[in-house]
Amino acid sequence: MGVTIGSEALVAAATNFNTSNSTFRQLLGNGLSYRIPRFQRDYSWTADEWEDLWLDILGTVKESGEPAHYMGYLVLQSDDDKRFDVIDGQQRLTTISLVVLAVLKNLQRLIDSGPDAENNVRRRDQIRQSYIGYLDPVTLVSRSKLALNRNNEHYYQTYLVPLGTLPQRGFRASEHSLRRAFEWFDGRVREHVSRQEGDKGVALAQFVENMSDRLFFTVITVTDELNAYKVFETLNSRGVRLSATDLLKNYLFSVLDRGGQHEHELKSLEDRWESLVGRLGAESFPDFLRVHWNSRHAPVRQTELFKTIRNDVNQRANVFTLLREMEDDLDTYLALTQPEASNWPPEWKSDAALLRMFSVRQPFPMLLAVKRALDDQSFAVAIHACVVISYRYNVIGSLSTSDQERVYATATAGVLAATHTSSTAILSALSQIYPSDAVFRASFADKAIGTTQSRNKRIVRYTLAQIEKHCSGAHHDFDSDTFNIEHVLPQNPDAGWEAFPEGELENYIYRLGNMTLLESSANRDLGASDYAAKRAAYEKSGFQITAKLAEDNASWDPERLQARQNWMANQAVSIWRLAQLS
Repeated sequence: MGVTIGSEALVAAATNFNTSNSTFRQLLGNGLSYRIPRFQRDYSWTADEWEDLWLDILGTVKESGEPAHYMGYLVLQSDDDKRFDVIDGQQRLTTISLVVLAVLKNLQRLIDSGPDAENNVRRRDQIRQSYIGYLDPVTLVSRSKLALNRNNEHYYQTYLVPLGTLPQRGFRASEHSLRRAFEWFDGRVREHVSRQEGDKGVALAQFVENMSDRLFFTVITVTDELNAYKVFETLNSRGVRLSATDLLKNYLFSVLDRGGQHEHELKSLEDRWESLVGRLGAESFPDFLRVHWNSRHAPVRQTELFKTIRNDVNQRANVFTLLREMEDDLDTYLALTQPEASNWPPEWKSDAALLRMFSVRQPFPMLLAVKRALDDQSFAVAIHACVVISYRYNVIGSLSTSDQERVYATATAGVLAATHTSSTAILSALSQIYPSDAVFRASFADKAIGTTQSRNKRIVRYTLAQIEKHCSGAHHDFDSDTFNIEHVLPQNPDAGWEAFPEGELENYIYRLGNMTLLESSANRDLGASDYAAKRAAYEKSGFQITAKLAEDNASWDPERLQARQNWMANQAVSIWRLAQLS
């Protein structure tokens, strides 16, 4: 149930927020109350998460169970240390409250059935007051310690907190999820207590006491949304990217709410927002947002993005403009990141897939700007140029990405200012990050790429397949399972490779010159054979670069490996080339 945190997290901004470890009992004590912001994500947990939480709870409440269970981070916002907005952790807090309500429901059944009713009333009232809040005995109106968002608050306070009849028609999906969660835990609590010996009322009370003392959180309290965003930038967890997305949503919708907009307008905006985030996936939204913003404005670092948007988008019209422009850019971004599902031409899809394989995203803002402002031919030139530059600069050169990002940002600014109105102008702007033929040749001639990682293996297959295509004219899908990467000096060499110093084998095995393409069946048969046996197989290969390796090299040693890699570097200069910049 927990999350992890990066090694440098929370250190730099210690003056902007406080951290502490708190049990569930401490969180809900001393008159503290919690509010899930109006436009925060609705309740969304399902049986998988309920089951995980229940097993965690059982692990602490049973005899000889663990003395404490870590529940991860809660990010809270407050200016008085009494009332807190739940910026991250609302699903966990809400669900644990439903567990407490399930215990109260089981106590109410004991009260209604008669045995020890007076003591069970006291237990029920004490647990409710400690963990749920005050319930007016006349009106049954709740003064709750936890208030949910605008879509869930009414159902929670009206039906769940009073433990009344739970209606099932005419409600949102998230409200049905709340009801089902309560009913699920109600059944689990009843089943658990039924197995306990002795007084069932005591067992129920002890269950809550143990749970509330043994579930603990790291609580991060911030004073405003900017500090919350900084927290999300430092936490290393799957869920915090969802929280960063929610934080922006809360802010944008609060701008509309301050303007007294009608509910139907908020509903329309929410539907459009959910459609946008749904197509992206909430965890991908922060990346998309930065790419989108930097494709239309001066570049902003991820850590400054929320502050910048908050400063610039502060009125109703700005909110709708931001949403409309995000919708306009979404298809291009999705095609860049998920090219297989796009309706782009095959060449564009191929180039986008290569950028993804190279793990290069720096050109994305520029590509979005070019796609909006220029014609398709200019975009085709631009995205292919990014592939060639990325291969030379990133894959082979391993050069500074900060310098690269600056050049792409300058090119983006030129497109926005309408000074770069053609592919020629864009290529000229990118010339600073196009390594010269001499630099690229030298880098390639010395390059090693370990093939133990799947991404690196694909890059090597791509590289070799492109050189094969350049030499023979034959196109091979580099993801095909009909051939493999053949390491001439094997990855696990036996006898027969004495030409390579034993302590330096790693320096040679993954050099590009030591690798070629070989049909899968031949590759399996060769294994760690000596070079003489391998050479005979290479001579029969249908890959021209492999047959040439056998023809050119009667033996295999560091000098022959380097000679072949020099030859490959000369081919690479011609393959990954932008004629206008060479």
